[in-house]
Amino acid sequence: MRHVFIIGSKGIPGAYGGYETFVDKLTEYHQNHRELKYHVACKAEKSGEFEYHNARCFQIKALELGAAQAIFYDIASLQACCRYIRKNHIENSVVYILAYRIGPFMKHFQRKIHKLGGVIYTNPDGHEYLRRKWSWLVRKYWRFSERLTVKHSDLLICDSQNIEKYMRETYASYHPETTFIAYGSETDSSSSPETDAKYRKWMKDKNLKSDGYYLVVGRFVPENNFEIMLREFMNSKSGKDLVIITTINDRFMEKLENQLHFQADRRIKFVGTVYHQGLLRKIRENAYGYLHGHEVGGTNPSLLEALGSTNLNLLLKVSFNKEVGQDAALYWTKETGNLAALIDKADRISKEKRAELGGQAKKRIREAYSWEQIANKYEKIFLEH
Repeated sequence: MRHVFIIGSKGIPGAYGGYETFVDKLTEYHQNHRELKYHVACKAEKSGEFEYHNARCFQIKALELGAAQAIFYDIASLQACCRYIRKNHIENSVVYILAYRIGPFMKHFQRKIHKLGGVIYTNPDGHEYLRRKWSWLVRKYWRFSERLTVKHSDLLICDSQNIEKYMRETYASYHPETTFIAYGSETDSSSSPETDAKYRKWMKDKNLKSDGYYLVVGRFVPENNFEIMLREFMNSKSGKDLVIITTINDRFMEKLENQLHFQADRRIKFVGTVYHQGLLRKIRENAYGYLHGHEVGGTNPSLLEALGSTNLNLLLKVSFNKEVGQDAALYWTKETGNLAALIDKADRISKEKRAELGGQAKKRIREAYSWEQIANKYEKIFLEH
């Protein structure tokens, strides 16, 4: 039995995010595996344990420490792993850390886990230090933390080939051991009586029509290029709506309104968040097209979900998005007028051509990003590496 300890996600079940979905799917596909036992750190208000997908979920009490909370959560999770490994005399364990928040502490924990007979694997996520929401000092910390994480990890599991290339080239002096395992997605239809009823009600409440809207799903932060997408959509001639499913960021919203006055455009609709996964998939399936402006990070979960659900995908032309979408999507740049022209062109694409692109996108997901494939690759890494 190989014991795998996963830290860095908010936990399972019920928390929605890229890492949370990954852990949920990995434990789901391996829940009856006779040679793998998962232990998952879960952020909680109090300590405790429970079972989910046959994984042991251990709760770590989250301290109110502002931006530093995630760092101390990871440290507390690692300490809990070490105590459990020592107490239960577990040999040959894997401690899998999601993201590189705790670089300055990695040397200490690598030594500790090696003494216990285990290894540390890390998923380095994307270029966190490029996110514009962080101050100069925080960006400096992220870069420093990334370097030390690479130096003191036994294996880097990158969910993007471009991230793997960056790690190998940037930190060549450390000779990092790396491998590429993508993030996953599904291509199955969302249809069910419950989901269909929720979708009809949601559409009526938002005054929307199937096939009558472009969709954006993602965190409401500058590096996802909401300013460009809003401005360009406003400058397009499209008669469709632009539906934006996102978190609330009042300061950023006010800034964009002062710059663009987008609230005067009745086509633009901020509709809040949607946490029901079946409903969200149905909304994607019935969108005329999907706009994707993410440019920081590796393989983005919302992009994979769009390619698995939406026929027409308009993606910002950066290496991460091209790696995933290949010829199954259309691409735009930040140049003024470029996206507006592409939206006008997209409005004229025939239903048959959109269906053809959708078929290519779903094929791309099935062949390279299905959760079954991803789980199989992790099985091999955890048992044979």
